[in-house]
Amino acid sequence: MYAVFKRELMGLLNSLMAYITIGVFLLATGLLLWFFPDTSILEYGYAELTGFFSLAPFLFMFLIPAITMRSFAEERREGTYVLLAIRPVTDWQIILAKYFACLVLVVFALIPTLIYYYTIYQLGLPQGNIDGGAVTGSYIGLLLLGSAFVAVGIFTSSLSKNQVVAFALSVFICFIAYSGFDAVSQLFVLSYFETVFLSLSVNEHYQSISRGVLDTRDLIYFITFVALFLIATKAVTGGRKW
Repeated sequence: MYAVFKRELMGLLNSLMAYITIGVFLLATGLLLWFFPDTSILEYGYAELTGFFSLAPFLFMFLIPAITMRSFAEERREGTYVLLAIRPVTDWQIILAKYFACLVLVVFALIPTLIYYYTIYQLGLPQGNIDGGAVTGSYIGLLLLGSAFVAVGIFTSSLSKNQVVAFALSVFICFIAYSGFDAVSQLFVLSYFETVFLSLSVNEHYQSISRGVLDTRDLIYFITFVALFLIATKAVTGGRKW
């Protein structure tokens, strides 16, 4: 599995698309947080990163599908997946190797954003006047959110040989999972169904973790979410292997 993981990670790091998407992500967050008046931290006047953690999930909806769209789609289009499938590795090892390679790239995209925390820490009055617990919880929430979106992207990439189709499907599913259930829950305000749809919403669990409190229910939700899409990927790739 390590050999497949290393191969996938090197393939991503050697891909111009990975650097472009990460660059666009960092550029977009930088402009939104520091330059645009409506969302600028300097204009807001408070030492917090709420704006970044509110914007990042929507940027992830495009960043992560762009990273994962080539996972299976490109190999099926070029016919190299057959060579991988006949090697002494299981379907699960292939899927997990691709999953963790994409997840590592997402972590690489998040690491430079730590400079935002350092900057706010220095600009705070007094210095260090920032809720470190909430920031830590929000980063954990972003990592879990990224892991969920990567699972979706791996699944959609296994459905088609066309990377554009895989990208579009991934964006759509991520949007529905993040915002769709919230919107539907508004149709059932003050009823049992509102609670049901909110419990299915990725945004609800992400916001819960972002408050700085790690609830077991939120962790179980994200683990289950990832597992379901990876199992679905296994069903697709296993059915088409031969």
